[in-house]
Amino acid sequence: MAVVTQKRRNLDDNGEEEGAGAVPASSRSPLHGDILELTLSHVPLVDLVPAARVSTSWSLAVSSSLRHLRKPKPWLLVHSQSTRSPHAVSVHAYDPRSGVWMDLAVGHERREKGAKLASALRSSHSTLLYGVSPATLSFSSDPLHLTWRHTNPPSAWRVDPVVALVGSRLVVAGGACDFEDDPLSVEVYDMRAHTWSMCASMPATLKDSSASAWLSVAADCRRMYVMEKLTGVTHAFDPEAGVWLGPYDLRPDHNVFYSVIGFAGDRLVVAGLLGNSEDVKGVKLWGSMAVGADDLEEICEMPEELVKELKDDSYCVSSISMCSSGDFLYVHSNSKPEIVFWCEREDKSGVWRWGTVRDAAASGRSPGQRVVYTCSEVGIRELREAAATGNGRFVAMDGS
Repeated sequence: MAVVTQKRRNLDDNGEEEGAGAVPASSRSPLHGDILELTLSHVPLVDLVPAARVSTSWSLAVSSSLRHLRKPKPWLLVHSQSTRSPHAVSVHAYDPRSGVWMDLAVGHERREKGAKLASALRSSHSTLLYGVSPATLSFSSDPLHLTWRHTNPPSAWRVDPVVALVGSRLVVAGGACDFEDDPLSVEVYDMRAHTWSMCASMPATLKDSSASAWLSVAADCRRMYVMEKLTGVTHAFDPEAGVWLGPYDLRPDHNVFYSVIGFAGDRLVVAGLLGNSEDVKGVKLWGSMAVGADDLEEICEMPEELVKELKDDSYCVSSISMCSSGDFLYVHSNSKPEIVFWCEREDKSGVWRWGTVRDAAASGRSPGQRVVYTCSEVGIRELREAAATGNGRFVAMDGS
């Protein structure tokens, strides 16, 4: 792996293209063909953007190396929000392909837009960031969260609602203040028409757990899924039809005391803690293309040595969170915020394997900061788009 120094990476650095007046790449460097592709496979993804601009042959070599030798893997983005006004948000990202942590140095435009987020920063179903206040609803769903949208808030005053992006519809459910007529009300924002509409309320069984703190959320292009973390009872909401489906029991093992859901590709994945909060016996993953405990198949179990690492000094683990993309999942817990656990499915063997990575910025956070996680597919295209907005600057962190 290439040695990564602490330097600012500007993705907008232009290289020379081959053509009139340009020096052929072959005469500037002895690297070409398979040797060049193999060399590029050890270069961090963010450094492949300027490398692809060296020449046409280098651009083809970068594409071939990423396609055949070392494919990009979903990034983990860690967003830390200050509790003090103006509630600034700092972001650092982990690229598992390169094994590198980076600070995402935001540009002026994004900083101005982010300043409008005066509410608490929250995340949902791996890819969505949002903030809800009585004055504004703000949300971001692009891979690096460089673009924010701001719109009028839902009509009900909500403190901690469930929020999910389903296709072009943003669903805001539950979490309403006690003085609202219906604490389970559901409103849907149509991003194309820029309008709000009322839909069927959340099921009455969720009356005491309609806030996002009690529910795990997953979403695909058709539906939003909400699971009670402590019971495994799950409901689905279809925003196009405006109806709720379920309940479904997504707790295939009676030893599970806490569970969360997410999507790995087209598969709904359940991650469950086994035992109890004072004596965690294990962590298992189940998955299914359908919704229902009878359809869930066990994917894998976290190795025993990693379960021990998950526990804090008092051996207590009361909860976990999960974000995922493709066949890659990240699991983290407030009991050990400095460690992130990951699990991926290997392409060739189909075997799922576990590992850990230390959060390079954990030691520098103040205790009062709000920390949320997202996970995104990040490739050359996404990094080029970041460069085009003027926000394509990454700083490798110490310890990467």
